[in-house]
Amino acid sequence: MGNKVKYGLKNVHYAVITVNSDTGAVSYGTPTRIPGAVTLSAPPKGEKTEFFADDAAYFVATANQGYEGTLEVALVPDIFKKDVLGYKEDVNGVLFEASDATAKDIALLFEFNGDQNGTRHIFYNVAVGRPGMESSTKGQNIEVKTETMNITASPSLDNGYVKAKADAGTSAYDAWFDLVYVYEEAGV
Repeated sequence: MGNKVKYGLKNVHYAVITVNSDTGAVSYGTPTRIPGAVTLSAPPKGEKTEFFADDAAYFVATANQGYEGTLEVALVPDIFKKDVLGYKEDVNGVLFEASDATAKDIALLFEFNGDQNGTRHIFYNVAVGRPGMESSTKGQNIEVKTETMNITASPSLDNGYVKAKADAGTSAYDAWFDLVYVYEEAGV
């Protein structure tokens, strides 16, 4: 029986995308965990086109340009800043953000809970924005501040797939965070 509801967010991972400049083939690095997932919001991106004829909507189509939203985490890990956002670490362990740093695109993997079982998801081609900085003085209570990154999940450069999901009980689900799962043709 499938889920009736979904809730929660956990097991957020990223895998850096590499595109072969000669062939255009896309490959993914090994997924790396981003601990402290708080929220993921990704409304669909794409315009709806309506053509009217015979006094009605004669043709309606929506362009699927992926999703655009935010990923909020407790604290963006330094390894993510280096791997994805282009930060550099010097010999003394000091992390530098350069004005000319170029971010790398990633695959973003994550999991939702459900009333029956979990569902694992992947966005195949994600551009990530830099997180903002915020903190405040400690008063009588400690108020935790999180970090939020803007994300844009676009169609994959090689096959056009935007996302995929796997439900619990499948071999793909079990190995979801080991490698980036890619589409497999039946009988191939």
